[in-house]
Amino acid sequence: MSVNRTELVQAVAAKAGLTNADTDKALKALQEVVVEQLAAGGSVSIPGFLAVGRADRAARTGVNPQTGEKLEIPAGYRVKITAGSALKRAVQG
Repeated sequence: MSVNRTELVQAVAAKAGLTNADTDKALKALQEVVVEQLAAGGSVSIPGFLAVGRADRAARTGVNPQTGEKLEIPAGYRVKITAGSALKRAVQG
């Protein structure tokens, strides 16, 4: 089962006693802060829940699956998400 953004906003609003509009604003603000921090090379951590950071990815050689041609993939960054202890316990049951 998956929860989309609308369902997430409604569920959080109900638990927090907020309006859907206020909850949506807060969720957008959280998204903006995380994106800004990652773009600046930082990370965001919510203890017990999750940590989001930026990790380096080395340059490597790849293969085009259609042609078999080798190509160089430049170095870059990836998003690294680590589950916190409370989230891990919840998944384990």
